[in-house]
Order: sequence, then structure tokens, then C-alpha cells
Amino acid sequence: MSKGHNTEAVGHQHSIMGELICHLPYAIFSVAFSITVLSFVSYFSFGDSVETLCHKSDQLFHSFHFMHIVFAATGTLVAFFRFSKNITKALILGIVSPMIFCTLSDSILPYIGGKLLGVDMHFHLCFVTELSNVIPFLIAGIVNGFAISRHYGDRQMLYAVSSHAIHILVSSLASMFYLVAHGCTDWYRIIGMVFIFLIVAVVIPCTLSDVVVPMLFARVGSKK
Repeated sequence: MSKGHNTEAVGHQHSIMGELICHLPYAIFSVAFSITVLSFVSYFSFGDSVETLCHKSDQLFHSFHFMHIVFAATGTLVAFFRFSKNITKALILGIVSPMIFCTLSDSILPYIGGKLLGVDMHFHLCFVTELSNVIPFLIAGIVNGFAISRHYGDRQMLYAVSSHAIHILVSSLASMFYLVAHGCTDWYRIIGMVFIFLIVAVVIPCTLSDVVVPMLFARVGSKK
């Protein structure tokens, strides 16, 4: 491993809890912004039926969810290549990690949060029902991650930070609109709890996806 890689590795010897705390401000600001966006969508939907609001939210959820897949795959690979150059492992991680963590952040945790809040939620997984739409975004994210890692040299950190920030933002928007599209149409009555649940839904999967899992996976089988 090169001196540069050793420096990066030393700089990232943080506990999982430490990484979660480090990324918490990203999540708080992103979820706050997402609630602002949803407030405007709801405001301009006054007078519409519940079905119309759900339909609008569902379209926005899918758009942000697919964008989330792009940024998740990109961020995962950029982080992985800072600790390893194993292309096969990178490809496996680039495919599996977004499938797990995007689904967890955008669908499973918002669904669980809604159920805990007493909402009659409806479950939906794009990786199961809309794989033909998911695959192009997944491929684009993987290609993007390889390109940034191979050709941007010293600017990788800038791209990694900006990509991670956008990753958390689109994740929070996807989670928010999933919650509304699949049952929580009167979210404003429980806005405080929605805010807390969505911070959890965003910060844990995104931190694991962009930082913790790539670093640990890069070390598996590597020589000390």
C-alpha cells in the first residue's frame, strides 16, 4: 500500500459510532431541507385528493430513489479504492452495497417508521418490482465510481465529499416521499417524529454505505 493510502487509512481509524456522529449534521440539514420541499409540494396540492398526493409523492420518490442509487454506488467505490485496488471486490461491492443500503434507507426504514407512528403503510421495493429501471442507474453509478477513482487524482477527496453530501440529500428526499406515497399523507400532524425517524433512516445506511462498509470490505483478505 502506498504512503498516500496509509495516510488515508490512518485518518479513517474511527469507530462506527464516531462516523455516525460525524455524518449526523449532513443528515439533519438534509432531512430539514426535505421537509421544506415536501411542505411546498403539499401546499401546492391543497384541494387535491389523497390519491393525487400519493401519486405525486410516488413519482418524486422514484426519481430521488434512482438518483440515490447513482450516488450510493459512486460513493461506495470511491471510498473502497482509497483502501484497495481490487477491481473484482470493488465490482461486487458496487452492486451489492447500493441494493442493500438504498433499499434500507429509502424503503424499509421509512416503512418501519410509519408503522411505529401508527400509519397504515404499504410496502414497495424497487429492486424487486422495477429492476429494469434500477439497473441503468446502478451501472451509471458504478462506472462513475470507477472513473472518479482512476482519473481524478488529488481531486478525489473533493468529489468524495460533494458526492456524499448529495448522496445524503437525495436519500432524505427519497425517504420522505416514500413515507408520504405509501401511507403517511397527514405527516404534518406528526412532523416532529417524522423528522427524527428520517434522520435515523438516512444517517445509518448512508454512513455504512459510503464509509464503514467499503473500508471494512477493502481490508477483508488483504495483507497487513
